[in-house]
Order: sequence, then C-alpha cells, then structure tokens
Amino acid sequence: MSVQSLQGRTVLVAAGGKNLGGLISRQAAEAGANVAIHYNSASSRAEAEETLKAVEAAGREGVLLQGDLTVPAQVEQLFADATGSLGPIDVAVNAVGKVLRKPIVDTTEAEYDAMFDINSKAAYFFIKEAGRSLADNGAIITVVTSLLAAFTDGYSTYAGGKAPVEHFTRAAAKEFADRGISVNNVAPGPMDTPFFYPQETPERVEFHKSMAMGGRLTEIEDIAPIVRFLATEGRWITGQTIFANGGYTTR
Repeated sequence: MSVQSLQGRTVLVAAGGKNLGGLISRQAAEAGANVAIHYNSASSRAEAEETLKAVEAAGREGVLLQGDLTVPAQVEQLFADATGSLGPIDVAVNAVGKVLRKPIVDTTEAEYDAMFDINSKAAYFFIKEAGRSLADNGAIITVVTSLLAAFTDGYSTYAGGKAPVEHFTRAAAKEFADRGISVNNVAPGPMDTPFFYPQETPERVEFHKSMAMGGRLTEIEDIAPIVRFLATEGRWITGQTIFANGGYTTR
C-alpha cells in the first residue's frame, strides 16, 4: 500500500454514514479510495445515502452495507460484502460507539450489556475480521475516547467499554505485524456532535470546552485527517492510541 495516498485503495468505514464516520468516508474518497459505508439501521440510512453520493461525486466507487456489529456473524458478513462489492479491503476504520453518562449505582444490567456490546465486543470482532480480510500492508483504526486518560465520574460504562480496545489493539498489532498491517486507535476529546450534548448540562459543556486548546470542543474535522494519516504516511505507527483532544487529557 502506498504511504502517500489512498489512490485506488478500498476503505471500509463502520458507522461511516454520518458525523465523524461520514467525514472519514468522504475524505477517503477525496484521497482516491473506494469506500464501503456501513450503517447500523434504517434510521441512519438516509444520511449514509448522502455520504455515498459524496463518495460517488468524488469519482470513486461506494457501497452501503447495513449490519448490527454487536453480532459477530454480521461483522463477518460486512467484510465479506465489502470485499465482494469493491475488492480487497486495504483500510478498516471502526467509528462505532455509544455514549452513556450515568452513575454506577443507577446503571442497569441491560445498560451495561448494551454499552459493552457496542463499544467493546463489536470492536473486538471488527478487528478480528479485519485481520482475516485485509490485504497485506493495510491499516486498522478504531475510534475510542480521551476519557481513557480521564479521572471523572459518570462515564464508567463508556470509558470502561472502550478501555479493552487498547489491549485488543496492542495484541492485534503484534499478531498482524508479519503482514505489514498497522493497528491503532484515535481518542478524540468531547466532540461537537449530536451524541455529546444529551449527556451533559450546559455548565458541563462549558467546562469541557475550557479544558481544551482554544476553549472549544473537538470537531470531526480535527479527527478525520488523523485517521487518513494513520492509513497512509503514518502506517509505521502501530499498537498506539493517539490522544487528539486539544490538551483535554494526557497520560
């Protein structure tokens, strides 16, 4: 795989139809890639269709693929369908995630299970299928959260659900290294997307802004170029979590 561009390559983006995933899909097409765009359910199909139009407007091939990635068989089918439609996959990006802010004492078993299914289980089996399906010299990138380096309340199941992905990533980076496949995470700060605001009060939003450079939240435009970098010039980076958050947290 070229370390300079995505020209002629194939990129699969889980949750690739809107918000951060949508921008990653669009930028991949602008960089020359064909793009398989995953979306979860009928409620997000319309936005995924708009992203597909943008991919095609960039002169690239695209395909929409639906699936519940908490079901390993559907993850396997996703990779099979993407490969069948566009050819061997070179880059697999997982932007799937679910946020919950809730005290531990109020969290139900069902909420715990849902959070770990989406943030941990789906990520594990996505990495597994990427390792089985990717062309040599490819890249696997998972979006996690800068809360992995935070000491805070309320986000036990969100940060906790994302935390295992770092261990999955390190293991996969070693296991896939002989095929030249890099495996990394990108950890955004609180992002200015519709997923963030329902979890927070206006006062907490202002606090989060005050903790980052420029007094603002992370924007999807801050993160998508880092994903592209990790898939191209940055492929020598592997087994790492990149905290891209304007100084919101660090280790």
